Amino acid sequence: MKELKPINDFFKNRKWKPFPFQVQAWEAFLKGESGLLHIPTGSGKTYAATMGPFAKFLNKPRKGLKALYITPLRALTRDLELALLEPIQQEQWPLKIASRTGDTSLSLKKKQLRDPSDLMLTTPESLAVLISQLDAEEILKNVEVVILDEWHELMSSKRGSLIELSLSYLRSLNPEVQTWAMSASISNLSEAAQVAVGRGQEPVIISGGSDRNLDLDTLLPKKIDRFPWAGHLGLSLKESLLEELDPDVSTLIFTNTRSQAEKWFETILSMKPEMEPLMALHHSSLEREEREAVEEGIKEGILKWVICTSSLDLGVDFQPVERVVQIGSPKMVARMIQRAGRSAHRPGGKSRLLFVPTNSWEILELEAVKKALKDKRIEPRRPLKKPIDVLLQHMMTLACGPGLRLDELWLSLKETYSFSDITPEELNWCRQFLTKGGETLQSYQQFHKLVYEEETGKYRPANSRVASHHRMSIGTIVSRESVRVSYTNRSRIGSVEENFISKLKKGDVFQFAGKKLEFVLLKDMTAYVKASKATTNVIPSWDGGRFPISETLGQALREVLTMKHPGLDRLLQPLLGTQKDLSILPDADTFLIEHWHSKEGEHLFVYPFEGKSVHEGLAQLWGYRFAQRKPTTFSFSVNDYGFEIVGPVDYGFQDLFDDDFYSEDQLIEEIGQSLQIGQLSQRQFREIAQIAGLVFTGFPGSPKTGRQLQISSSLLYEVFKKHEPNNLLIKQSLDEVLSNSLESSRIKKTLRRLQSMKTVWVRLESPSPLAFPLIVENLAIGKLSNESLEAKIARLKKSWEKKNEDSTHERRN
Repeated sequence: MKELKPINDFFKNRKWKPFPFQVQAWEAFLKGESGLLHIPTGSGKTYAATMGPFAKFLNKPRKGLKALYITPLRALTRDLELALLEPIQQEQWPLKIASRTGDTSLSLKKKQLRDPSDLMLTTPESLAVLISQLDAEEILKNVEVVILDEWHELMSSKRGSLIELSLSYLRSLNPEVQTWAMSASISNLSEAAQVAVGRGQEPVIISGGSDRNLDLDTLLPKKIDRFPWAGHLGLSLKESLLEELDPDVSTLIFTNTRSQAEKWFETILSMKPEMEPLMALHHSSLEREEREAVEEGIKEGILKWVICTSSLDLGVDFQPVERVVQIGSPKMVARMIQRAGRSAHRPGGKSRLLFVPTNSWEILELEAVKKALKDKRIEPRRPLKKPIDVLLQHMMTLACGPGLRLDELWLSLKETYSFSDITPEELNWCRQFLTKGGETLQSYQQFHKLVYEEETGKYRPANSRVASHHRMSIGTIVSRESVRVSYTNRSRIGSVEENFISKLKKGDVFQFAGKKLEFVLLKDMTAYVKASKATTNVIPSWDGGRFPISETLGQALREVLTMKHPGLDRLLQPLLGTQKDLSILPDADTFLIEHWHSKEGEHLFVYPFEGKSVHEGLAQLWGYRFAQRKPTTFSFSVNDYGFEIVGPVDYGFQDLFDDDFYSEDQLIEEIGQSLQIGQLSQRQFREIAQIAGLVFTGFPGSPKTGRQLQISSSLLYEVFKKHEPNNLLIKQSLDEVLSNSLESSRIKKTLRRLQSMKTVWVRLESPSPLAFPLIVENLAIGKLSNESLEAKIARLKKSWEKKNEDSTHERRN
């Protein structure tokens, strides 16, 4: 194609040769097609997505904003802008690039609107804010293409739903607008592509780039425990890890939680104080300026060891990084690929990842990851279905900007993937909710947000205050109740959860941002601190940080349990051999249930290997069904491999068990009886209320406290439950608890799988290696005691290991 001459010249001048998938993408774009680029990370997908539009803009110059490049992270826009400016400046193309995010100054935003760029880099939230402007139609009417980066990360969240709705508006302005999504790690490609382009187009899927070479290695302990428990290895491998780390090799050290990152940073720094100038900590609760400084330090090669969380998962280009360390199981195959891809982030690069297990079973989890990769199995990402809170926010956005016409909205929703089955009744409910406060809030003027203009047929904000509050509240990322942490001189450090700070008293020392901090006072949602040299083990914890094992990885783990593991069998023998001696090691077709009697009662251990969320629901469901047959009170513990139900002495679990335990009938109702789903739903409603605009979170610099938000949303929840039980937001809160927190669809799927398997009941003389971590979970949340958890675990292990050795000796004799 002659239009590609400027692009080919750029590659020729750089002595590069375009990859076939890049040429294919450029040609597809120039033909007017839309679709998805499925390209490994660091393989050149950014140029694959942008050079086609650049070729068109150079061939047919037009004024105005013509391309939107949407990224999930503001930090990505800086790297992308530099990457895209390179060919523009080198070839002196008459094209302009601009970034517009929450960090962009107001003066620069105004300048961008007066003199629009050809391509704008932005985020889902900033695009929605742009649509909420009165001149949105004039600004966006010439947009020809929208590029969606890291689509797998966005699609399965409310941010993805927000993008779908924003795209539906852009398509109403220009039905010919093209959409290209990009993803490196997703399995349901057809669905992901269709969600991106909408129902009105047939997407093209372009795959290419060589599969990244992954060098996955495990840091093995010299010996492993026969009775492992969550986290028991972890820091015990610190010396071995330091032997592996090279001060001259740029390395990202990933943990799964912010608390773990803080702990590992402190541990490594205390053992290698000379590395302090070359080390840093990075997680989402640190102040933005601190995170950006760390990112810049990585790019420039100044920082060598950075301990981080998922805050660095996505595609920031850190070319100096040569190695990645993963502490603890990633719990997802895709997450392992994503993190490994942070190293050697360039075409043809070989990613190196060192896995540090935090318990002995996790050694097998990495074997499961390897098997899944070999079999080319990776987790799908599913779009949400009809989140009403996001729709209400979008309707307000349209009203604030071009004006909301329900007939136009109805047509555009039918072209989306997630909202296509919206009913006229549901859309009318949304209209009533925004204009009159619905059935329940009609008497409160602040909920009469929209008014109808007869002359235009559009809904508009009732007043300027409504519009202002809405623009400040746009977005679907709802933060937990957090408190800013600042030094007494007011320099900011980051934020921690309100619940953590509320437990501190003046003079208490805690570790945060890699520093020892002494609490001084709490004022206006800011915790003032000063530096301290005192030792402390107190580290903030954050909700929502722990990942359950994915369905894909759970399946692979069931398959590898009984396989041979060359080079590992001898190391794993104490663990797997003890499991076989005391019970059985279940294969992929065997469903293991263990029963153990102790002085506390009867313990039932069940092993579906489906992840903590599924097991929580299953434990409550089976607990309810046992209690229906013989009423009693149970206690529960769950982990990623199974769950424990503890009943009174002589409670006959096996005698009461029958095929009805696999039944899906009344599943939701029965789980609800046991789990108090109403309370979970009320907690979920708080997030929904904020997204839907029911609760105003406060002005910049003076946010409402978590308690204020909780009281506001709880009051609304109770009012709706009592006076409007069919309220769509109440229904949504229940649906989200069932689908997200309890994964009810996976519970049903798991019950069907378990029923089809061979069930083996084993009566234990002492807990097996699979049962032990569940007992530890129960101990951790159990009765108060002067004995520390570690001391109690050590005492029980010693007792059971002796009993196991005695019984093994008896069998041999």
